[in-house]
Amino acid sequence: MSRIVVIGGTGYAGSHIAREAVSRGHEVTVISRQAPDAPLDGAQYVQGSVLDLDALGDVFDGADAVVSALSPRGDMENEVIGALRGLIKRLAGTPSRLGVVGGAGGSLVAPGGPRLFDQGFPEEYKHEAQVGIDSLELLQQTDDLEWFFIHPAEVFGPWVEGERTGRYRDGGDVLVRDADGNSTISGADFAIAVVDEIEQPKHRNDRFAVGY
Repeated sequence: MSRIVVIGGTGYAGSHIAREAVSRGHEVTVISRQAPDAPLDGAQYVQGSVLDLDALGDVFDGADAVVSALSPRGDMENEVIGALRGLIKRLAGTPSRLGVVGGAGGSLVAPGGPRLFDQGFPEEYKHEAQVGIDSLELLQQTDDLEWFFIHPAEVFGPWVEGERTGRYRDGGDVLVRDADGNSTISGADFAIAVVDEIEQPKHRNDRFAVGY
């Protein structure tokens, strides 16, 4: 059993990750700025902001993995990179492993590039994609902390919830598409990939993309 802290654990990706981790018997702590509408049985909730790490006290102490599922939306639109920078500083030199949920935009469309972001990416999603790209670059400059970064499929979110199939494919740094060219994954199966990586690390200080 691992102790896992999920930041943004009441959002779409974060709540799925917390649920999957609890279902496998892990000790899960969820950090969120607002109390959950439907608390997950088996998870501990800490209300607070990652922008004020001191106020969170010792919540990260002894964590085997800390997963950031922050979304650059609303009042966090321009705060995610600063929050991640503070989190890296807080965890540096500890045994905790940091996992960061990114977006599909930074994944490559073929081995060696280019990125999906550079292929006529929709303007309305560019800011969010850029935050994911900048987050990965920040991690790649980090020396004193083990991390992993995960790209979801191109179509991923509460508007396309999908079902838990128990399967996914790992594309390395390349966007995962099916035989028809579609890139999708459900929230539940994305969470399986995250918790699998925590339990059996395959991408130490590296990124990977998942989809069907």
